[in-house]
Amino acid sequence: MGWFFSKPTAVPGWMTISIDPDVTKLAHVSFNSEGRPVVGTWSVIRQPSGQTLQQLSRNLNLANYHCSTLLRPGDYQLLLVEAPNVTPDELKGAIRWKIKDLIEYHVDDATIDVLDIPAPAGKAHSMYAVSARNDLLQRQIKDFEGAQIPLEVIDIPETAQRNMAQLFGDVERAVAMVSFDLAGGLLTISYAGELYLARRIEVAWDHLAVEIDAERQRYLERVTTELQRSLDHFERQFTHLSVTQLLLAPLPTELGIAAYLSANIAVPVRAVDIAEVMDLPQTPEMGPEAQWRLFHVLGAGLRRESKAL
Repeated sequence: MGWFFSKPTAVPGWMTISIDPDVTKLAHVSFNSEGRPVVGTWSVIRQPSGQTLQQLSRNLNLANYHCSTLLRPGDYQLLLVEAPNVTPDELKGAIRWKIKDLIEYHVDDATIDVLDIPAPAGKAHSMYAVSARNDLLQRQIKDFEGAQIPLEVIDIPETAQRNMAQLFGDVERAVAMVSFDLAGGLLTISYAGELYLARRIEVAWDHLAVEIDAERQRYLERVTTELQRSLDHFERQFTHLSVTQLLLAPLPTELGIAAYLSANIAVPVRAVDIAEVMDLPQTPEMGPEAQWRLFHVLGAGLRRESKAL
């Protein structure tokens, strides 16, 4: 998934720049001759984003890269809809009509993309519709243009997490992965490069890291319930696929969350280390906090598409 805006540039791989209110994150991901992802430049910068973009563009010659960015959860809607029975060239128009009463603004003010969910013959066929306000996207494009950064793709965390999950998963089975950041939790289940399920969990990392044990326990119980319900729903909807483990994305601090979830969910839980599947630079070392902050940025950098949607 991704909204494409300009022609490719020179340096192989993707430089993804993600802008949050308090921090700007970036990482460049390419692939070596064996197809293994390699992380080059990366940074986590705490200062005003406009100033940061201009400095980064000058210091890293970003005009020479394929550049992408990620929307924040509140910047878009991901909607599950029944797949319309139309030709491919009519698809986005049909999806636009289906979601016109589901989005929070007029459909004429929306940019829309579609993620297909493969279904076996005879089963109901669904799709994810991704919708964002035109004016929000235009502001992002203008910010990057002002810093002379050639923005080619605007992506979302769900597809970035799908990309990361595929690096860790068994090609014969569906891959479930959950991550937690300051915006909340995100569960994805994917198979063969396709996103089958995406669910937001209203529990953020700072909830899980609270110092009061009773409060942390309540949040963990909420997470456990949401995860198990989602896994059960997936099994009912996609009986031809199986999930044998849940991957827990990197967290900044070890608090025993993987062990708790594994003891309370029907499938084993495994905390992952990005260094298992990507070559990381030694200087500066990408420790647990950096892996946590850059998780979706790195996932967006795994994009391999060579043409616009």
